[in-house]
Amino acid sequence: MSIDPSLKLKNALVRHRNVLTRAERIEVLKDEERWNEGDPVLGLPKVGHRKSTAGKKAKGGPDETAEGAAAGTAAAPAAGAAPAAPAKGAAKPGK
Repeated sequence: MSIDPSLKLKNALVRHRNVLTRAERIEVLKDEERWNEGDPVLGLPKVGHRKSTAGKKAKGGPDETAEGAAAGTAAAPAAGAAPAAPAKGAAKPGK
């Protein structure tokens, strides 16, 4: 019995896969300059395939990130001037 087309995922092969096809392994070996034309396609060396992700982007343009960094450095000394909280085991005044 086959699956209904409306239930199939459109991006089923887009996700990260741990096992590469032979063509994908040869492609990676070419990028690493470990593959020469005429080499046998059987018995290929192992290829490490790690999923890489990009960091999160800051909202807004580059101007806003520069302003945010400047505001953060100006606010840091003010935060350091605040009185420190009493230690956890310290006696409270008035008791």
